[in-house]
Amino acid sequence: MSGRSATVDKPIPVAYDLGNLAVFDSNPLESNKLSDASQVNEYLEQVTRDNTQLLINQILSQPVRNTTDSVSEGQEASIALITLPDPSTPLPREKSVPKPREMTRWEKFAAKKGIQAKGKTGKMIYDEESGEWVPKWGYKGNNKQLDNQWLVEMNENTEEKNKDTLIDPRTLARAERKKLVKKYELQQKKNLKAQGKSK
Repeated sequence: MSGRSATVDKPIPVAYDLGNLAVFDSNPLESNKLSDASQVNEYLEQVTRDNTQLLINQILSQPVRNTTDSVSEGQEASIALITLPDPSTPLPREKSVPKPREMTRWEKFAAKKGIQAKGKTGKMIYDEESGEWVPKWGYKGNNKQLDNQWLVEMNENTEEKNKDTLIDPRTLARAERKKLVKKYELQQKKNLKAQGKSK
C-alpha cells in the first residue's frame, strides 16, 4: 500500500463534506470480490484507502494559515493550520431535543405582573464586626448573628406578645428560620405538583 499513488480516479466523482471530514462514494462495489472470502477484506481495504486518499487530497487543497507557537522556553515552532468549511451534512442527535421547562407558579405570576428578576449579588457579605467576608446564610451565615450574641435587644412587638413568658431571642430567631425553611419547602412541593412532577 505504501507505494500507491496519491492520485485516485473514480468513474463517478465522490462527494465531500470537509466540515465533518467525510467522503461519500456512490460507486457500486464489485459483487464478485465481495462474495470471494479470499478477496473481500483486501478489496474493502483498497476502497477505503482510495477514498481516504481522496479526502486527504481535498483537505490539503484548503487554505493554509501559518502561525508560531512556543514549544519550550525561548524556542518557537511554525505550525500550519488548515481552515475547513462548515459542515454541510446534518448529523442526527443522540437524544431527543429537551422539552422547554414549564414555568413555576411564581414565574407565571411574575410574568403576568411584569416583575423583573433581581440580579444575583453573590453569596458573601462583609461583616464589619469581624472584618471578614461571611456567607449571607447557611453554616456560619450572617443571618445567625444572634446565636453568638451574649446580649440581645428585645423587640417591642415580641415583648408585647409574650408578656407572661420568658422568651430567648436566640431561640426565637432559630424558630423563625426553621419556619421559613418549611414554608419554602411547602411552596416548592406546590410548584412541583402544579407541573405534574410531584414525587
